[in-house]
Amino acid sequence: MNLFNLRRQAAPIVEATPEPTDPVDPLSRNCLMPAIQRAEQLFVRGQGSWLWDSEGRAFLDFTQGNAVNSLGHSPKVLVQALSGQAQALINSGAGFHNRGHLKLVNLLCQSTGSDQAHLLNSGAEACEGAIKLARKWGQLHRNGAYHIITASQGSHGRSLGALSASDPLPCNRCEPGLPGFSKVPFNDLAALHAAVDSRTVAIMLEPIQGEAGVIPATRHYLKGVERLCRELGILLILDEVQTGMGRCGALLAEETYGVRADILTLGKGLGGGVPIAALLSRGSACCAEAGELEGSHHGNALMSAAGLAVLETVLENGFFEQVRDAGWHLRDGLSRLAGRYGLGEVRGQGLLWGLELPEPLAAQVVRAALQEGLLLNAPQSHVLRFSPALTVSHGNIDEMLLRLARAFARVQTAQLSRQRRS
Repeated sequence: MNLFNLRRQAAPIVEATPEPTDPVDPLSRNCLMPAIQRAEQLFVRGQGSWLWDSEGRAFLDFTQGNAVNSLGHSPKVLVQALSGQAQALINSGAGFHNRGHLKLVNLLCQSTGSDQAHLLNSGAEACEGAIKLARKWGQLHRNGAYHIITASQGSHGRSLGALSASDPLPCNRCEPGLPGFSKVPFNDLAALHAAVDSRTVAIMLEPIQGEAGVIPATRHYLKGVERLCRELGILLILDEVQTGMGRCGALLAEETYGVRADILTLGKGLGGGVPIAALLSRGSACCAEAGELEGSHHGNALMSAAGLAVLETVLENGFFEQVRDAGWHLRDGLSRLAGRYGLGEVRGQGLLWGLELPEPLAAQVVRAALQEGLLLNAPQSHVLRFSPALTVSHGNIDEMLLRLARAFARVQTAQLSRQRRS
């Protein structure tokens, strides 16, 4: 199939062959557990939307660590916050207060309209905490109810509890998962309503399912879920690990839908690249007691300084407007490419977008883009995901679109070459 019709001649895809590594080389890849697939590049420096590898080649980064680097690579505000804090105090211990910890949780509660916040290391831990908190609430307020309803193709992290709340993934095969979870189709309010019973304590959803291929909840659906929770007296948990911290053009995606959750999780972009996450609770969901959510690094002074620097930056006047403006520019550019080359739907919000392909060629496009100096990822075999820095410029977006078009041309050339050989 002639998927793309471009006039310029593109070089074919050349499959990279890893060079043999010296077994005594201290930078040998052989010492790594094969936990995830990694490209061969060794990155040594980053600034804004750009990364440089050990060979001095520049790459335009439209993944930003799967939306982790919310302010881009090595933003000045984050570098200064970390440097200053590291010289003063890194970790006083979980059993003691530090000023940065208190500043961050106060600003999180104030800016999100939450009553309590707990800091953790990762989004998966925050989702684990949300599950524990909801089940504690069920013991106190719903006759011991513990069952949590989640959405098909949802993804809430890689810990055992978070995986149990997620739709089955290859890594689930290693463990049977925990009981007390059920999945229903996303954006299907009737199916969700039918799944609720006396055991149900909460409904846990992502406003946009990132790993499923950037699938947004409809406004009708999410408003209906909130109304259902209120009518039935159960909790609404929103997993905003990927959608929060300005990613959708507001501090929280719930604001763009006009809903209000009882429990929220934040992660990824909260630290701007530093591992930190937050569990937020409101009203009667504030039921945690001392010792129930402990952790050795939770809320340490260094990670709190990072979170505070990022949060204060995104709350500056005009920041969210800038995100929305860049998001519209990205959406329009992707839509033009989709129309020109016969691609599928462009969907998302703010600076989180997915581009659907008519065939399962996403991995090939990602490899071709890498050869064009562009970093993308493919959450599904037929979907490309774009999660650039929230500070990305129109110029960076335009450059990305040019490199993406060249990547499409590479894939087309490879397709035609295979057709001629067959």
